Amino acid sequence: MRTLVLNAGYEPLAVVSFKRAIILVLNQKATVLAQAGVSVVRSATGEYKLPSVILLSRYVRIPGSRVIPVSRRGVLRRDGHRCGYCKRSASTVDHIQPRSRGGADSWENLVACCLRCNNKKGDKTLSEIGWTLEFTPRMPAGTIWMVRGAERFEPEWNQYLAFANAA
Repeated sequence: MRTLVLNAGYEPLAVVSFKRAIILVLNQKATVLAQAGVSVVRSATGEYKLPSVILLSRYVRIPGSRVIPVSRRGVLRRDGHRCGYCKRSASTVDHIQPRSRGGADSWENLVACCLRCNNKKGDKTLSEIGWTLEFTPRMPAGTIWMVRGAERFEPEWNQYLAFANAA
């Protein structure tokens, strides 16, 4: 079970395990905003409902939180696990400008790619093999991308994520 953590300003911050969420609530560092159904955790001294969304008591400033770090998982998620060249299912990433030719590890230079296209392209540029991209790769935007550990979302989180996008 996973729990969405909101900053004191209702800004989505991270996704943590239910154990970490319960510890934050018991130490009075957070309050529960939404429960995860009827599931409970029992201890020697009590019984606790599983939190689905918690709100931190104090505001936590995260330096550099507006820059989303580049990762293989992030590029695949941004491109919907579809190859940028043939639109088939992608499991790897490809440098548009090959690293051997000075290409950087950046959102603008990486695209999701299937193994077949990745092997076919090798260390060539798109112009050398006559390929084109149907979109311009760029860093993803939106509050959802700032939430650490959130690849899938629970239904209870929708109203809090929508609130953050409206702000």
